[in-house]
Amino acid sequence: MLTRLSLSHFRSHRQTRLTFDGRPVVFHGPNGAGKTNVLEALSLLSPGRGLRRAAPVDLVRRPEGLGWKIGADLDGHEVEAQGTVEGVRATRIDGKAVPQLALSRIARVLWLVPAMDRLWIDGAEGRRRFLDRSALSLFPTHGEAVLAYEKAMRDRNRLLKDDVRDPGWYAALEARMAEAAEEIGANRRATVERLAAGQEDEGFPVASLSIDGQDDVAPGEDLALALARGRERDRAAGRTLLGPHRADLAARYAAKDQPADLCSTGEQKALLISLVLANVRAVRADTGAAPLLLLDEVAAHLDGARAALLFDALCAMGAQAFLTGTGPEAFTSLGARAQRFRVTDAQGVTEVEEDP
Repeated sequence: MLTRLSLSHFRSHRQTRLTFDGRPVVFHGPNGAGKTNVLEALSLLSPGRGLRRAAPVDLVRRPEGLGWKIGADLDGHEVEAQGTVEGVRATRIDGKAVPQLALSRIARVLWLVPAMDRLWIDGAEGRRRFLDRSALSLFPTHGEAVLAYEKAMRDRNRLLKDDVRDPGWYAALEARMAEAAEEIGANRRATVERLAAGQEDEGFPVASLSIDGQDDVAPGEDLALALARGRERDRAAGRTLLGPHRADLAARYAAKDQPADLCSTGEQKALLISLVLANVRAVRADTGAAPLLLLDEVAAHLDGARAALLFDALCAMGAQAFLTGTGPEAFTSLGARAQRFRVTDAQGVTEVEEDP
């Protein structure tokens, strides 16, 4: 559970200090006031570049340019993340400097933001990222496997572009890629199974899922051998053309047997919510606690009845969800089950006050 959050010179926040009691949290206020900036800060309590995928230098508050800092009391640990004007990011847990990946062992963080509304109709990269974020919430070492694979692939791509012909260089990198790919594939498949099993009939459509388009590896063939077989083709393309970086997450509206990309905008959003709730259930089953859940403007695309169903589901699971909206009326059905904070802009500085 998150009990404290402090922001210093982070985006529009000069100094913000908040305390939480474990209930869902609502931030309401006009567009541009700094609500999403709070959620972005929370997303940086997990590995990666956060929900906006911003570079550390872009998080620095202007015009001061003093560097930013996030502090949190999270599941009994003091967590700090900070960045400099030069773009250097550092992480500390209980006063000790640690790599970002160590955050995945402290808490699990999931999010749903407006940019993800196009998840089913945009390119495969966003869907892979969604799948890997889900996998990371269930398998804390998943991020390490992804980083190991991507580093080895970048090195291999450099050899291809430089027209290096020594097979020994390739073999070593391809072996590393194959080892990491085995863990990535196993985690992704297990995650899809958990998401499929965790969906419930609670007013949101059930999605059937599959992983498509990973590569052209023959059945039973080792990825390292397939990469060796494809070197000439990859050299002509200047990049690696098979492997888990080519995977895609496919979804169908199960009741209609219709691909997600052909569903209405509202149905696509509802499918996403269904999967996120399933992910929360899976994490809770594994760890005994729900993950931090960041829901940016989620009620804007839901009617009152469906929003109430979502809020009921969050409370039933004991999820510490952080929600944003332009007005408090969208969250009326939460009643006393939520904390509420009013967010305003005062000449370019975000101010946050708890509603009585």
